[in-house]
Amino acid sequence: MNDDIKTEVLNTVRVLEEGGVIVYPTDTVWGLGCDALNTRAVDRIYKIKKRNEQKSLIVLLDSFESLARYVTRVPEIAVDLISSIDNPVTVIYDNARNLPRNVAAPDGTIAIRVVRDGFCSQLIKELGKPIISSSANISGEPTPLVFKQISPEIINQSDYVVKLFHDQFNQGKASTIIRLFENGTYKIIRQ
Repeated sequence: MNDDIKTEVLNTVRVLEEGGVIVYPTDTVWGLGCDALNTRAVDRIYKIKKRNEQKSLIVLLDSFESLARYVTRVPEIAVDLISSIDNPVTVIYDNARNLPRNVAAPDGTIAIRVVRDGFCSQLIKELGKPIISSSANISGEPTPLVFKQISPEIINQSDYVVKLFHDQFNQGKASTIIRLFENGTYKIIRQ
């Protein structure tokens, strides 16, 4: 990892530890994020996005091993599914645990993506906690595929904007979403 990325990881972690909201490049599109275990920061994400709190958010983890901390039971098929798809994959699991109430859906499900992206993975590892990922837009508006498409309203309400990859076109599309059931069956929600 180069020095610019190391510096940005450390700067971003400081903001997250203080309960701040960040605008950052994810493994898919530009995102709005915070420490997933900080209820107040999560509430701010909903307010900034003007998002209905009944719609859950995506949680990013840096490893498959950490899944067991936040989901009561991880069906065996999860790792196979995630590993077999080249694009980033968000999986909806039953029975979220160890997460604030405002992160999981009202029915107890949770959307989690194990990131393969270097910056996000390092950020989560350095923070030592999962982070929230929601596209950096007001709910219902177009998802920003590159940094310059992010509305000033979003940027002005965040506490920190990661100073990397502003000119880079990342994945450019949202992740594949799979609903995984405890019995090992699954349904593709978004491809």
